[in-house]
Amino acid sequence: MSDIRYPIGTYEPQPFSADQKRDWLIDIAQLPNMVEAAIENLDEAQLHTPYREGGWTVHQVVHHLADSHVNAYCRMKLTLSEDNPTVKAYDENSWVLMADASLPVNNATTLLHCLHQRLYTLLKQVEDDQWNRTYVHSGTGLQHTLWYLLGMYAWHGRHHVAHIRGLRERMGW
Repeated sequence: MSDIRYPIGTYEPQPFSADQKRDWLIDIAQLPNMVEAAIENLDEAQLHTPYREGGWTVHQVVHHLADSHVNAYCRMKLTLSEDNPTVKAYDENSWVLMADASLPVNNATTLLHCLHQRLYTLLKQVEDDQWNRTYVHSGTGLQHTLWYLLGMYAWHGRHHVAHIRGLRERMGW
């Protein structure tokens, strides 16, 4: 049995290519619709079911996506506007327990729709040489490129949608 923590595998950075850029930008553009399709017709009990033992509930996963991708948006804009900025790490487990994460999931999906429209609009205009712009992650101290960040967040969205879809399949929902 595959590891349900990583239903699509772990993120594997890819070399720059026009085809890969197109695919990842499609992932960015389509994430809000993919999330909505994954949670369609789930009731409150189902939304509050963890996708795996010890894992977040579906409700928390959706709010986590909004939190995480807000951070991604800020990180990408900083990387495009500053020379090798340091981007702040955040405690995702603490964020998913804060009061705003108790709002209905449609609050998070609405945010994702607006945010991903902005992300897609921003990123589709990035010139090929700008994908090599770098940032430093405050939590790891590692330097990465904007290209790495695009791939990471394209993967991240698909990763969490797969968590929800996997739970639905296992539970027969």
